[in-house]
Amino acid sequence: MRNIYFVGTAGCGKSTMVGAFKEWLYENGIDSITINLDPGVDQLPYEPDIDIREWVTLDEVMEEYALGPNGAQVAASDIMAMNITKITSILNTIKTKYVLIDTPGQLELFAFRASTKAIIDSLDKEKSMIAYLCDPSLCKTPNGYISSMVLSAIVQFRLQLPTITLLSKSDTLNEETLERTMSWYNNPDSLFGDLIDEDSDPQTMIGMELFKALENVGTYGEMRAISSNDFLGLEDIYSMAQLVFFGGEDADKD
Repeated sequence: MRNIYFVGTAGCGKSTMVGAFKEWLYENGIDSITINLDPGVDQLPYEPDIDIREWVTLDEVMEEYALGPNGAQVAASDIMAMNITKITSILNTIKTKYVLIDTPGQLELFAFRASTKAIIDSLDKEKSMIAYLCDPSLCKTPNGYISSMVLSAIVQFRLQLPTITLLSKSDTLNEETLERTMSWYNNPDSLFGDLIDEDSDPQTMIGMELFKALENVGTYGEMRAISSNDFLGLEDIYSMAQLVFFGGEDADKD
């Protein structure tokens, strides 16, 4: 059993991708289950096999502790950690290949709360990885692209898990923009040039230094384009998971 945490900013398509990837795995004869760790979500595009809302919901926390939405999100993340044994007890009864974990919409709550590390440890950190989804509306500019890569690196640094970086909802970008965005990984000089052309503000130099820092510490990884609508790139997610977990061997083939 291997865990894949789908992480990203609000609206980047985490839940939709979890549902699509589960369907893709099923169609390829690979068993998986889904876990929803977002206590505040109203509706999901898939039916979770395990749902944290069975034990805690945002509305309940707001009412019980007289908190607003933001305060309730913080409290709910800690309550989730206290209820994680209920999830692990269920997981111990299930035999499956992959556990696809849908994380809260608020990235900062998942990445920066100590309770998250407790959750990851309880679900077996040694058999876990992160699929970080970048919002295409942010990544289509050089400044936004670097910002997304920095966020991905921060999540990897905070949670200390192998991380793959994905351009979510790539079908929403026109062909020219998508090709330009994806070229920035393979051609850093192109990214530098586009960054300078975009803005002569001193912020441009900060962006270039951030990019160089990512390269120097080894956290600037390849970005893959994915789409839950047409299943674009889902095979790439699977291949990268095989690389992380099994050194590139296809351990799921009988």
